[in-house]
Formats: sequence, C-alpha cells, structure tokens
Amino acid sequence: MNTLLYLRIGSVFFLIALWQITALLADSSMFPAPLAVLNSLIGHISNGELLHHLGITLYRVTMIFLIAMPVGIAFGLLMGNFKKIDAALDTLLVLGLNMPALVVIMLCYIWFGLSDVAAILAVVINKVPMVIVTIREGVKAIDKKLLEVAYVYKVSRYRLLFTFYIPQLYPYIIASARNGLSLIWKIVLVVELLGRSDGIGFQLSMFFQFFDITSILAYSFSFIVIIIGIENFIFRPIEVRIAKWR
Repeated sequence: MNTLLYLRIGSVFFLIALWQITALLADSSMFPAPLAVLNSLIGHISNGELLHHLGITLYRVTMIFLIAMPVGIAFGLLMGNFKKIDAALDTLLVLGLNMPALVVIMLCYIWFGLSDVAAILAVVINKVPMVIVTIREGVKAIDKKLLEVAYVYKVSRYRLLFTFYIPQLYPYIIASARNGLSLIWKIVLVVELLGRSDGIGFQLSMFFQFFDITSILAYSFSFIVIIIGIENFIFRPIEVRIAKWR
C-alpha cells in the first residue's frame, strides 16, 4: 500500500517538475510556471472571489449528480431486467448518447431561459444516458447462477436483493459515478461559460478575454484538487469496502 502511495505522489512531483522545466524553456507569460499559478491561486482565494465562484459551481455539480445518478440507475435497472422496455427505449438512449452537449445546452437556454434550472437540466440530460448504459450492462453481467442458488435455498426477497443482487452492481455504480462526476463538471463549465454570470466557467471566460493564462490554470486546479479529494476520500474507500463482498 505504501508503495502505491509513493508511486502516486511521485507521479505528481514528476509532472510538476516537467511543468517547471517546460516553463523555464518556454520563458513566456503564455506558459506560467507552477509557482506563478500557486501565487495566483492564493491571491484569488484571499480576496474571496475564487471561493464564491467555486461554491456556486460545486452546488450545480452536486445537484446534477444527485438528480442524474438515481434517474440513470432506475432506467438502467428497468432496461437491464425487462427486454421490452429495453427495446422501446434503446433508440432514445442511443440518441441521448450521441446528442452533442453544446446543442442540448443551447436548446435548454432558449426554451427555459438563462437560468440555473436550464443549466442543471442541460447537464442532467447529457449525463443520464451514460449512467443508464453502464447500469444496464451491469444488470446483464449479473451472475444468474448465484441468484438461482439463492432461490433454491429460499432466501428472502430482502436478502436476495441486498446480499446477492445489488452487491454485483456496486462496481458498475461506482464506475458510472466516477465517470459521471468528471463529465458533469466539464459540461457545467461550458454551461456557465455560455449562459451564467457566476461560477468557475464564467470566470474562465473572463480570464480568456484578457489572455490571463495564470488565472485560468489557478481556477482550473482549484476544482481539480476537489475532484481528487472526492476520488481519494469518498470513491476509493467505498470501492475498498465493496471489494470485501467479493
């Protein structure tokens, strides 16, 4: 375990060192060094600006995640278990998977106005199909023989569901949650850039207009740090706990 931790930390330091060397060779304001980005990050945190916009973006990401995951899981279970429902919704699912996020965002803003409701709805529409696909495949991959054994021994429905059925879906739920979180925050930035007056995406658009690369990187890394924290302190511990079932 320590070796794996050292490898993760070592890869981060290697990336920072490579970044520093490249910045020195470039010697340009268009490619700031890590220390310059860190100083910019501290400055934006000190004046409260970054924390304000970061909080707004986190709120949107959280709301979208809490809406998209249950809806996607519910439809994934239905399509995975019932062939008729799967056949009826499969074309719509393919359409949802291939509809460009930018088009959905623009339509939602036109139909529902430049509001948080439109912003959140646009990202939910983009996220739900991916959850459905992952959960549906998880349902199809469930070990039917294990369920048959449970039936033979007349296991109660409650125990059948929470001991034999759902645990087999855990890896697929975690995978969709991981992929979903990374997709959500990326699309949220686009949503904020196009039609909101606050949030990380809005601020990035402001910095872009002034070619402020240092601030762009500072704001981006602030959110990346939070995502890494969620991965290491929420998703990984859950994954380790789930692995014990196997």
